[in-house]
Amino acid sequence: MSIKVNLDDCIGCGVCAELCPQNFKLDEIEGKSLVISQDVTPLTKEAADSCPVSAIEVF
Repeated sequence: MSIKVNLDDCIGCGVCAELCPQNFKLDEIEGKSLVISQDVTPLTKEAADSCPVSAIEVF
């Protein structure tokens, strides 16, 4: 499985990094979510589902 963040849609709210810090962090310069690990867990899917703008895709 893979994880992708659509940076055009990401608003940098940080909910993904809060829920799943093993997969996501906020870029300090851009203020957008970055994928730091492709190891998909149930928390990864919860973080993607919690994104308010649906910018995260797990496939």
